[in-house]
Amino acid sequence: MELLKERIRRDGKILPGNILNVGSFLNQQIDIALYDEIGKEFARRFVGVPVTRILTVEASGIGIACAAARHFAVPVVFARKFRAKNVSGDAYTAEVTSYTHGLDYVISIQKEFIRRNDSILLIDDFLANGCALEGLIALAEAAGANVAGAGVVIEKGFQNGGRRLRDRGIRLESLAIIERMSAEDGIVFRP
Repeated sequence: MELLKERIRRDGKILPGNILNVGSFLNQQIDIALYDEIGKEFARRFVGVPVTRILTVEASGIGIACAAARHFAVPVVFARKFRAKNVSGDAYTAEVTSYTHGLDYVISIQKEFIRRNDSILLIDDFLANGCALEGLIALAEAAGANVAGAGVVIEKGFQNGGRRLRDRGIRLESLAIIERMSAEDGIVFRP
């Protein structure tokens, strides 16, 4: 998706530790027109794939998942990173390690929001080591749902998350795959 790649080149900031900051347009300040194009692109890439729900992790994935869900005409369900006091009942849980934050946490979804035989499309903003998406897969599998695929806005192709998910047989559609990045050379995308 050239529009996205150009925006990453122009406004993305490379931070120490192979961190790409895209907060000015993707996950802190949100460019709604870009989100709509991202949602359209996911719908185009998964055309003909049955999807009954879109599943993501709070917080950065929610807006992107909503943009995609608009084009699929399905609800968005998000996994919480922390259990809220207003949540009751049984929940599916999975442990996840955040590459960006360097933290382990348990994600959860109340059982009523994912059903057996749902066809789930996973959506997230970044893919580095794949832990967040693997956690979402575990939640879907615990519910007896089918994972129809995963859509990621930015994949760090130089890390192993994409390979691990593809090796598991997950259909993965990444809108921009970064081959390498450095402050000296900038960002190089996979063709």
